[in-house]
Amino acid sequence: MLLPYLELDRLEAGCDEVGRGCLCGPVVAAAVILPSDYANEFINDSKKLSKENRIWLAEEIKKHALSWAVAQSEVAEIDRINILNASFLAMERAVLSLTVNPEHLLIDGNRFKSNLKIPFDCIIKGDSKIASIAAASILAKVHRDTIMSSLAIKYPGYGWERNVGYPTKEHRRALMQMGVTPIHRKSFKLIPKQLGLNF
Repeated sequence: MLLPYLELDRLEAGCDEVGRGCLCGPVVAAAVILPSDYANEFINDSKKLSKENRIWLAEEIKKHALSWAVAQSEVAEIDRINILNASFLAMERAVLSLTVNPEHLLIDGNRFKSNLKIPFDCIIKGDSKIASIAAASILAKVHRDTIMSSLAIKYPGYGWERNVGYPTKEHRRALMQMGVTPIHRKSFKLIPKQLGLNF
């Protein structure tokens, strides 16, 4: 069971993002405020859960959270301000979309910056330690996977319904054969030859 909070009697919002390592599509972030007495033994880092469990848990989290929000940064923003800053921006947008104002933010990772006037702690591997961060990772993952499944229909052949935009061999081969789509991140190294890879 993950920790329910970092400090008792404080409204903490767990924040996490999904999609930083993808070659295409938005980076998606979520912010979640869970009741301090809420416990769900199945909540964990979204990467450690099956797709079915993530979808089920996302509904449970939405049902029990004091507040939750999902936001994103688009490809054009990623290319303009870089993926790290775009991730921070998506998290900031998610926090600003909460219907309850948090007193403190718990950020997955080792750094964060924003225009928010809310104190925060960065927690390395926080999505495996703190329930609200794990909950945020689940909401962000489910939301982004849904976006990529829809985009896979619009741009078939890249395997996004399976790889959701990550740089798999299937995705790299499709880039070589079919080229770049409007939702590929032009600031990323997309083509295997750029990376010295052979397929």
